[in-house]
Formats: sequence, C-alpha cells, structure tokens
Amino acid sequence: MSEHVPPNLRAICILEVLSESSTAPTPTELNARLGWPKQTIHRLCQTLIESGILEKHDKRLYPGHRASLLATGLADRSAGLVGCHQILLQVARDSGETVNFVRPEPRGMNYIDRVETNWAFRVALPIGTQVPFHCTASGKLFMASLPAARRRAFLSSLQMHPQTPNTFTDPALLADELSEIKRQGFSLDREEFHEGMVAIAAPVTDPHGRFYAALAIHGPTQRFNIDDAMDKRNMLRDHAARIGELLFTPATA
Repeated sequence: MSEHVPPNLRAICILEVLSESSTAPTPTELNARLGWPKQTIHRLCQTLIESGILEKHDKRLYPGHRASLLATGLADRSAGLVGCHQILLQVARDSGETVNFVRPEPRGMNYIDRVETNWAFRVALPIGTQVPFHCTASGKLFMASLPAARRRAFLSSLQMHPQTPNTFTDPALLADELSEIKRQGFSLDREEFHEGMVAIAAPVTDPHGRFYAALAIHGPTQRFNIDDAMDKRNMLRDHAARIGELLFTPATA
C-alpha cells in the first residue's frame, strides 16, 4: 500500500489491515504491509492506543474498546437494511417461530434484529438482549468459527455458568461440540440456555468465509423440538447465505 495516503485516512488503513489479518500484527508487520515510514506507523499506533481504538499486548495490536463499539454500531446499521429484515420475515414465515439476527460482542452474543412468532406462547428475547457464548446456538456457532488456537484460548477464558441441566460446563466437552458444529455448518441449542427452548443457528459469513453473524430460530419444545430444528437446517443455511450476499455484495456489482 502506498505511503501517499491522506493523513485523515491512515488510521482507517491500519484498522483495515487488522480486520484482514488472521493474527494480531505487530507495528513492524503493519509497516511491511503498508509501506509507510516506521516513525509514521509507530506514531499512529501510539495515538490509536492512547485513544482506546487499539490495544497492545505482547507487542501485538488488537482492536480496543472504541473500535469494538464502532464495529458493533456499524454492524447494527447494516443489519437494519430493509432487505436483510425481509429475509428474516421470510424465515419466520417458513419456520413459524421467532427468528434472530445475532452478532458477537465482548460480553456475549447480541440480538440486533428479530422477527417474533405469531404464537401467543413464545420465549421473550428482545432486540438488545445479550446472551452467553457457551450455551446458545449462536454463541457456540461463533466460537466454532474461530481458528483452532483462538478457539482454545477463547474456551479457556470462558466462565461456563450452568443455565440448565443441559448446559456445557466442561471445556473439553464443549470443545468436542464446537468441532462437530464446525464440521456440520450449523449449531443447536438443546435446552442449554432455557429449559423448554430449542434453537438452531446458521452462519452469515463475509466473502472471505469469516463469521459475521448468526441467523437463528428458536421456539418452545412443545411445538419446536430438535427434529423440527434439524428439518429447518438447510432452509436456514440457504437464507443465511442470501443475507451474506445482500450485506457484502458491492452496490456496483
């Protein structure tokens, strides 16, 4: 990348490199990618660290709190696209149950869009609800999408509080579950978060195959059991792929 980038865009270029990197880069690695003077890279990185946009651990750069809030806010705007919500409406019609669009945040999975079932009996998880990673279909799906080393580190950091008798509380057992989820391409919640509630989630990915969000269906076991969820898996994956195309296909394509 040329060093002849307007100064007001250089911070954006650094964040773009972070978003595209499979591992957290060092300032030296940033310099190799961007081709700017070393002093420019180090000065910009220090400014971004001091402002909370970046964090530095063991010489490597990670998104800071402000960057995470920015990413989430922009994702919320994208998830609010009319076309995306229309797909959620179609999934709700096809499944007869509540449909959720869920994004990962530092404190858990965040419900940023949803379509409620018309049934009077439902499980209330309104927009803005944050739910744990280890016991929800969307949270397990996100963890399963991580590269193996990051997945192990993520697992070791989790507080796996039991929500129901079915909640995974053993990291080794959850690791096996995540491997199976990665293999099959969808995730189930077998009454792990709420007793009497089952859910299934499929990934929405970007053009590089990276996890962006989960498209999920949940319902009470009286009318939506594991077999019902499994019957919906192909439909759910197809609609998740459509959302990915909608969100990430350039407007000029």
